[in-house]
Amino acid sequence: MSPLSSSSADLPVLRGGMVGMGMIFDETYAPFFEAAEFGVYDATTGAFRVELAGAATRTGDRAEIYRKRRGLSNFGNHAGDDAVASLLVSGIDFLCVASPDDKHFAAARQGIEAGRHVIIEKPSVLSLEELDQLVALAREKGVLAKVVYHKLLDPDHKKLRTLVADGVLTHVNNGYCSLLEPKSISGSQFAAWITGRNPGTYVAVHYLKLIDFTFGGRLKSVQCSGQRGLVGPKDGPTWDSTQLRLVYEYESGREAAFDIHTSWVTPDNFPGYVEQEVQFRFDNGVWNGHSRKRGVELTVEGRTPHELKTTINNHYNGSFLEPWNERSRRGYGIEVIERFAREVAYVELGGEESGRAARLAEMTARDYNDLSADRQVVAAVQAMEAILAKAAAGEPNAVVEVNGRFGGMALFLPGRSEPEMLYQGTV
Repeated sequence: MSPLSSSSADLPVLRGGMVGMGMIFDETYAPFFEAAEFGVYDATTGAFRVELAGAATRTGDRAEIYRKRRGLSNFGNHAGDDAVASLLVSGIDFLCVASPDDKHFAAARQGIEAGRHVIIEKPSVLSLEELDQLVALAREKGVLAKVVYHKLLDPDHKKLRTLVADGVLTHVNNGYCSLLEPKSISGSQFAAWITGRNPGTYVAVHYLKLIDFTFGGRLKSVQCSGQRGLVGPKDGPTWDSTQLRLVYEYESGREAAFDIHTSWVTPDNFPGYVEQEVQFRFDNGVWNGHSRKRGVELTVEGRTPHELKTTINNHYNGSFLEPWNERSRRGYGIEVIERFAREVAYVELGGEESGRAARLAEMTARDYNDLSADRQVVAAVQAMEAILAKAAAGEPNAVVEVNGRFGGMALFLPGRSEPEMLYQGTV
């Protein structure tokens, strides 16, 4: 670790804490913190530094490896059942939650209750009841509560939204999204927490947010099916792949259907490694995007496709040797974390204390990442999980209506006239 210069050491400091130090930490949070500890400049705040003060994990093993590798003397390694509480009292300004998705809510609630700004990896939470609690608590405590959707910062997706916002592409008719991940994801990296989970919750949410944020509209219904038998038993609660369908209605009264297919059992030597594809059809055009066709293919004897990827997404996150011989890590996966840090800095460092409430309201209004704007995405996730749970229990082919004749979220099973209410309030 290079020593800080005297000028950067004197900058205001925001101290961050991590919950979880898995693959997402390695690829996005770590490179952000390692760059930001030398200083970040924003016109609204001036220069400031960001430090990774510590981490809360189940065992502490990965955190200790990271601490030793970086030579961090002031890094707190908090492990066990009380790890999050211990991290919070150590003196941090914001909390990053990158634990397994079914543990997001508890950690985020602890952080917000302690008066800390919080950012949560997608999906933020798994139910609207949980979302309601966090949003209300964040307002009460006067802190930011945000969620990471790094695919919104993908240059291709930003261009898509630009064309829609500018009226170049008019009224989406339907869409298809696919993301295939290798067996190593489900079989080793996530093996400790994968029981009872599904790849739709893990990655379909990126496309749910892309659709919801880019096209707007009102979510009307959710359907989902899937396959089992590779990650877990063929009649168990753990899913190999899912096929999700959403129907949205727009101000014109017209509808659009979106299909999102996800899997984490693709062969590890598949050339795409992580294969991503989208297609959206409009009244006057078609948008096609494909992760392999836009990128680079690489072959290195004995190293690809496992140690190095055959198809490289240099837009998401990459390690580079700059022309001026400086090593860097950059990409939209890292940029989205930096945006959150800038938002926290604006609230806390962007002016007099008397103006903090106004600055907080301004940052909370950012609907690309604020929890309050995540209702339809969380509703779709909750519906999908409920449908899959019914299928695992021997009751397949359920449909969830959103804000329909029964209000809220109503799950219908074939042959039954009365629904099971998943959520009573208005989505």
